[in-house]
Amino acid sequence: MSPGVVCRCRLTLSTRTLTHVADLLRRRLKAIRSRRRALPPGKIALIVLAVLRHNPRPADMAGGNNSSGTTVP
Repeated sequence: MSPGVVCRCRLTLSTRTLTHVADLLRRRLKAIRSRRRALPPGKIALIVLAVLRHNPRPADMAGGNNSSGTTVP
């Protein structure tokens, strides 16, 4: 992946909220027997919450989290 603009944002959120969303995601992925993900559920939950809060482009979020653009959407 070529270096590009990294999108950083401040996300005020409790550890409890992040853990709760990550646990929901883990349960859902297990229930649907999803294949292994490139990112752990905690990181996916953080990206989802940041996108919902600040509405950055998914490609910017991918670059800022060391993953591919196809991983984030």
